[in-house]
Amino acid sequence: MTDSLKIALAQINPTVGDVDGNAAKLLVARAEAAKQGADLVVPGELVISGYPPEDLVLKPAFQEACEAATARIAAATADGGPAVLITTPWREDGSLHNAALLADQGRIQARRFKVDLPNYGVFDEKRVFRAGPMPGPIMFRGVRLGVPICEDIWTPDVPECLIESGAEILVVPNGSPYESDKQDQRINLAVARVTETGLPLVYVNQVGGQDELVFDGGSFVIGVDKRLNAMLPSFREDLAVTDWRRGNDGKWICVEGPLSKPADGLVAIYHAMMLGLRDYVDKNRFPGVILGLSGGIDSALTAAVAVDALGPERVRGVRFPSPYSSEHSLVDAEETGRLLGMRVDTVPIEPAMQAFDHMLRRLYNDRAPDTTEENIQARVRGVAIMALSNKLGHMVLTTGNKSEMSVGYATLYGDMCGGYSVLKDVYKMTVFALARWRNQHFPEGARGPDGRAVPERSITKPPSAELKPGQLDEDSLPPYEKLDDILKCLIEQEMAPGEIAARGHDMATIERVQRMLYLAEYKRRQAPPGVKISRRAFGRDRRYPITNAFRPKS
Repeated sequence: MTDSLKIALAQINPTVGDVDGNAAKLLVARAEAAKQGADLVVPGELVISGYPPEDLVLKPAFQEACEAATARIAAATADGGPAVLITTPWREDGSLHNAALLADQGRIQARRFKVDLPNYGVFDEKRVFRAGPMPGPIMFRGVRLGVPICEDIWTPDVPECLIESGAEILVVPNGSPYESDKQDQRINLAVARVTETGLPLVYVNQVGGQDELVFDGGSFVIGVDKRLNAMLPSFREDLAVTDWRRGNDGKWICVEGPLSKPADGLVAIYHAMMLGLRDYVDKNRFPGVILGLSGGIDSALTAAVAVDALGPERVRGVRFPSPYSSEHSLVDAEETGRLLGMRVDTVPIEPAMQAFDHMLRRLYNDRAPDTTEENIQARVRGVAIMALSNKLGHMVLTTGNKSEMSVGYATLYGDMCGGYSVLKDVYKMTVFALARWRNQHFPEGARGPDGRAVPERSITKPPSAELKPGQLDEDSLPPYEKLDDILKCLIEQEMAPGEIAARGHDMATIERVQRMLYLAEYKRRQAPPGVKISRRAFGRDRRYPITNAFRPKS
């Protein structure tokens, strides 16, 4: 029976579908862990396939590729170095499982399958995997390791089974996506499992962006005393070897490990946006991004995140002035480019506006100008920026925020044109807060300039789409302070109008916002993906019918 153990927490950024690349990352982590004397390397969930693999995992050729990579890693452990907990899709007895396989001494020594398959929010694992049986511990070099996988520790059942069958340490691979304040929830959950089982818990989370999801890392160890014994950084890859000793009472104690400070609040949101955009662009092999710069707060913040994520040389801005564009907006858009060190071009759209008016005037039958002409401006800009994207190869970023997308304050095939939306899950008031934060702080790992990134006037002036003379957002929408609170109640909390009214909002405004929210579903179905920030983002988190006659009244 051994009295010491070194467990390496491998916080890896995999790419879904890049089986060979992901396996190589795990082997690099193993090599580094070997230099530090590790006995076992533990990555996040489904590191070989990338997480979540969705229906890709159902392809037999993909399953075979994962199994071949697993065999190569297992063979590598014949060198006498550290064992590896390989997390991968695995076929057994005609079923496909979300698995953790212990590879040591050149072969697979044990297999454990995820029991509790999540089927809510962004997760639909029951669609592709078969649940495994209740697991017992894995004997590893004289230590009985319990290996629940991610969701298996969100309820007491699997950990309870493991303690009853003799587990001594809980080792948990995770694919837990970022959302605001989730790290506290994870730690509280881990503490609950430690309290119930009396066992220390190793929590290894993946890091990186995958479509709309961002995985924030922040892997940690909770000791039997329910204290935090180790924590890895948020939003970046890392490897840390934790040193374990068996105490006089037989309990395992983590005696050494790093203690990084977790990112939270606006810091975490900004880093999530940076990482989500960077990985979406890089993993899909775009040379860079291009976006329209209006001089407003949304495009300015989007540009700042893009430059911080990719560097100014990979970000291009375009001003699309119309006859209604104010001089200060043109100046503010130019100032955004100067502050960020990015290229800004100018393409006036009045000739295209006149062309459409000439083409359609006869069919308008002398009807007065209305939102039709406003939407044409947005759509002209959409056509122009998509043309530049096609010609230059840069992906278009949309700049709309969650407040606007919630109520349909965006033009389909206009300002909604694009491949990715940085602010898709960020409410307008948070946009303002993030811009102020960025002007006062330089994010760790940012590739943009230090100092002010967003023009002060873009933050302080009243928001406007500038599609007609004197236009302001509040002509069409409630003040954003009120709008955002009502929307959070309707979307994140599913509150009835009467409950929202108790917070001080008038019923007419609540019902108006609710009506706009439901009517805009068809637009959101056609919107690009964007970084998930809140507990309930549009898309996989919130799936509402487009044809929907239900309107809660109280």
